Amino acid sequence: MLPLIQREVVDRKGWIDEEEFLNMIALAQAAPGLIAVNSAIFIGWRVGGWRGVCGAVLGAVLPSFFIILAIAMVFREWKELPAVEAVFKGVRPAVVALIAAPLFKMAKAAKISWFTALIPISAALLIWLAHVNPIWVILATVLFTLVAVDIAERRQK
Repeated sequence: MLPLIQREVVDRKGWIDEEEFLNMIALAQAAPGLIAVNSAIFIGWRVGGWRGVCGAVLGAVLPSFFIILAIAMVFREWKELPAVEAVFKGVRPAVVALIAAPLFKMAKAAKISWFTALIPISAALLIWLAHVNPIWVILATVLFTLVAVDIAERRQK
């Protein structure tokens, strides 16, 4: 959903620029709740105040809600069919691609290097393969970042 939001509000409408969009995504991720809804709140406020917030949130939530409701009603009846299982297995790579494409675009815009990309990749691998508790990974990442920033500041002086 983020690529759709970016294309609409940055590229087509020009309501915010790309740097502000990346900052908004960072805030939307940090705030509790869905990123798309948090983004809609921010953009809705920028464009139309409280009325913009209400319209943007409804526009972000209702289509997904109705689509998921319709799929759940159909899926409940057909979930045991081999063709339905095959379709869901076939959709998995497309879902990965839909997530990866905007991730690379945002990483390029945020000027993320291969070195800084190693941090989230390492964190994901630790959680997935080594079964390390995510809380420990987050704490270690914060500690590593603080040490790295301190070292970089000392080198500048």
